[in-house]
Amino acid sequence: MVQRIVAVTAGLSVPSSTRLLTDRIVAATRELAKARGDQVQVGRGQELQIDVVELRDLAQDIAAHLVTRFPSERLAQVLEGVSTADGLIVVTPTFAGSYSGLFKSFFDLLEPTALAGTPVLLGATGGTARHSLMLDHAMRPLFAYLQAEPVATGIFAATDDFADAGLARRIDRAAGQLVAAVGANACTTYAAAAEDVPAPAQSELSAVPDFRDLLFGKR
Repeated sequence: MVQRIVAVTAGLSVPSSTRLLTDRIVAATRELAKARGDQVQVGRGQELQIDVVELRDLAQDIAAHLVTRFPSERLAQVLEGVSTADGLIVVTPTFAGSYSGLFKSFFDLLEPTALAGTPVLLGATGGTARHSLMLDHAMRPLFAYLQAEPVATGIFAATDDFADAGLARRIDRAAGQLVAAVGANACTTYAAAAEDVPAPAQSELSAVPDFRDLLFGKR
């Protein structure tokens, strides 16, 4: 059985510190899953696959989908891969104290229940440590809305942190929590989550009139 983690990274430059942080998290996750295979379900007779999605390469596809409502073939494949992953690693640069517009635009394309129950490791980069709280005031609420389950440790890396041994320790701790969460979810199926959401009750308030009828005074 193959369990699959998808790493979504939203760095815009080349080279990108956001991609560098993503690669370090992916490497730590892969090593921990391999080393702890006899303690968690990942690796015990199962194979862990980690795919990396670079949103920079999909920027035009994402913008086109937002205005046309139709995804390109490669964007549709990425959205399907993210929606069906056993776990996610998501990393964004910090812009104006929050995630980047490209990062938010991509996750706006997912169905609200697409990530229900999916363990997510949150990561972000920024110029200084003053922006580190964006993990908790911006990213956690976003993934709580998507019904995902962020692991306890988030990773924020300011420019100076890449040379700090403390960053490696935080990466290892967060990666360990993600591996354990993915292993714990190995026997859990969330595919039916969307079906479990009760349909909204029908009432006069739920009937939304056509805007054209309102415009021309038909109602």
